[in-house]
Amino acid sequence: MEKLSTATFGGGCFWCVEAVIQRLKGINSVKSGYSGGFIKNPPYREVCTGRTGHAEVIQVTFDPDIITYHDLIYIFMTSHDPTTLNRQGADKGTQYRSIVLYHNNEQKEIAEKVFDEVKPLYEDAIVTELKPFEVFYNAEEDHQNYYNNNEEARYCQIVIDPKVQKLKKMYADKLN
Repeated sequence: MEKLSTATFGGGCFWCVEAVIQRLKGINSVKSGYSGGFIKNPPYREVCTGRTGHAEVIQVTFDPDIITYHDLIYIFMTSHDPTTLNRQGADKGTQYRSIVLYHNNEQKEIAEKVFDEVKPLYEDAIVTELKPFEVFYNAEEDHQNYYNNNEEARYCQIVIDPKVQKLKKMYADKLN
């Protein structure tokens, strides 16, 4: 039986982050949802207001023998812009902040190391939050597996496709 690990992070719209991470070898599951806020089980319409304190995140279960937490966070940090505060592209608000929610001290240390490793790739300072994981709430079903179910949608073609293409170019050896 494989030993799976869990990672939780967000970098803008969860549809984008989900689409990128799903394509990696060693990923068992990816769930879109909400974390880092102050109300229980928030609905999407509330999170979108920015008043719940939640970020749109994904929760990933992965096989660390196939993909390490280090590689997962490195790919995450290079698949979105970790230097823009509370926004990714046209998505603006605290719900779209860049955030890594670590599940243990080892994940915290690895994330800090990755932040240092990717600093030279960006002109501006990294603003990704690093906080202990507390709770994850699944997003509604229509938000799960969004890109794969809606590849022809305009948002998917304009916003998500370029991220998936960048992933294919930069990390071909890590893809399914």
